[in-house]
Amino acid sequence: MFTLASCTSSGNDNHASASSPPTPSSSPTATGLSEQQLTKQAQDALAAVHTGHLVEGGTERVTDGIHTEPMLDAGKAYRLTLVCVGSGSAHVTFTPASAGKQSTLPCDQSVAQQRITAPRQIRLDVDATKGATGVIAWQIDSI
Repeated sequence: MFTLASCTSSGNDNHASASSPPTPSSSPTATGLSEQQLTKQAQDALAAVHTGHLVEGGTERVTDGIHTEPMLDAGKAYRLTLVCVGSGSAHVTFTPASAGKQSTLPCDQSVAQQRITAPRQIRLDVDATKGATGVIAWQIDSI
């Protein structure tokens, strides 16, 4: 189950990321902010709640989604933290389904956290719902 907490901190804790931030766009999104501004808001929200040791993370356009197969140790617990800034929502799914709980991530700047346990190799997919726009920042931490 995801725990939602509204977060508007402006901390600036830079962490290495497995994927590159979206290329900044000068065209405003549905929220009136540029992609660069949305990316900064999402990264700042993640930095405000970061705990543990970063395993993998990054920022992606909501429309591109997240599609990753992180290298996790079987049986070890991890924390997945996601924040989506923009409009609409995205679906979070795991393969195998027992690795984590399927859920919907709102693009309202809420920080969502979920404990995941790697039974073996897992796949994480976060896909935009129809009409969703913005940026998703995410990280997997060992706990």
